[in-house]
Amino acid sequence: MPSIQRLAPGDSGHAAAWDEFVMACPQATFFHRAGWQRILEHVFGHRTHYLCAVTDNRITGVLPLAHVKSLLFGNALTSLPFAVYGGVAASDEASAAALEAEASALAQRLGVQHLELRHRERRHADWPAQDLYVTFRKAILPDEEANMLAIPRKQRAMVRKGIKNGLQSAVDAGEDRFFRLYAGNVHRHGTPALPRRYFAELQREFGSDCEVLTVSSAEGRPLSSVLSFYFRDEVLPYYAGDDEAARDLAANDFKYWELMRRSCARGLKLFDYGRSKQGTGPYAFKKNWGFEPTPLHYEYQLYKRDAVPQNNPANARYKLMIQAWRRLPLGVANWLGPHIVRNLG
Repeated sequence: MPSIQRLAPGDSGHAAAWDEFVMACPQATFFHRAGWQRILEHVFGHRTHYLCAVTDNRITGVLPLAHVKSLLFGNALTSLPFAVYGGVAASDEASAAALEAEASALAQRLGVQHLELRHRERRHADWPAQDLYVTFRKAILPDEEANMLAIPRKQRAMVRKGIKNGLQSAVDAGEDRFFRLYAGNVHRHGTPALPRRYFAELQREFGSDCEVLTVSSAEGRPLSSVLSFYFRDEVLPYYAGDDEAARDLAANDFKYWELMRRSCARGLKLFDYGRSKQGTGPYAFKKNWGFEPTPLHYEYQLYKRDAVPQNNPANARYKLMIQAWRRLPLGVANWLGPHIVRNLG
C-alpha cells in the first residue's frame, strides 16, 4: 500500500518531483502544479495540505488541498480553490483511494463542513455532486485556415469583423492593461475582483506558462485582454476582461481567435475554454464557437451540512449583493473586493 506524505511549502526539491509526476500523469491538470501552493498561501493566506502517495520511493498520486474558512461562505477543504479542475491525480487506484481516505480524515480533524474534489471525471457515483458546471475542450487543428473554418459561420463573421476593424494583439510583459480591463468588467457584472497582486504572482510563479494577450484598437486603445495558462500541449484562457467598446468592435471574438491562431503556430493540440455555468451567456458564447460542453464532476463529502454548497452568482441569495456591488465606485470595489473574493475559491 502507498504511504501518504506531504509537500511542505517552500520545499523546492520535493516540489520538482511533484511537478515531474504531474506533467506525466494523464489525470493531472495545470492546477495540480506545485506552484499553486505558494499562491494560495502567500496571496490568499489559506493553509494548504498537499498530499502525495508514495510507492517504492516514487510518487504515484497527488491531491492538492486548501482550507478555506469564511463566516459568509462556509468552512471547506477544497481541491482546489480558484481552480476549475483539481481532485486526485494518480497512476493507480490504490494511490487514489489512499489519498481520498487521508483527505476525508483530514477534513474531519479540521472540523470543516465539507470536502470538495473538483474532478473532470466522476469517481464516486454515491457522493453528493455539483451539476452546475461544464467544461469546453476542443482540438486545435494543425492549419490556421482550418481552425478559422471550424468556427461556425456567425461566430466566424465576428472574428472577421474584428480583423476588418484593424484590431491588433500583443503579448504583455506585465498585468497592467489586463487588470484594468478585468477589474472594470467584473465590476459591471457585480462581482468582486481578485487582487492585482494575484495576477502578478501567477506570472512570477509560472513564467512563460502564464501569459497575457491584449487586443487593442487600430488607434492603440486596449479593448480586451486574457490571461492564459499553458500545460503540456494545451492552452487554457482563464481570466479575461473587456472594455465597454469591445463588443461593437468584436474585440472579444478577435481576442480568442488570436489566442487560437498563436497556439496553432506554437504546435499546441488542445484549446480549453474552461468552465461555465449552464444556461449563462459564457456557456452560449462557447457553444457558438463550436465547442461542446462536457459535465464537470465536483464531488463532496458532507460533514456539517445537508446539501452541496452554492457559492456562485446564480444563487438567488446573492442577488441583492450583486446589485449593490455594481453601484460601488470602482476604486472602492477594487479595494474591498480581495477581502471578499479570497473566501470564495
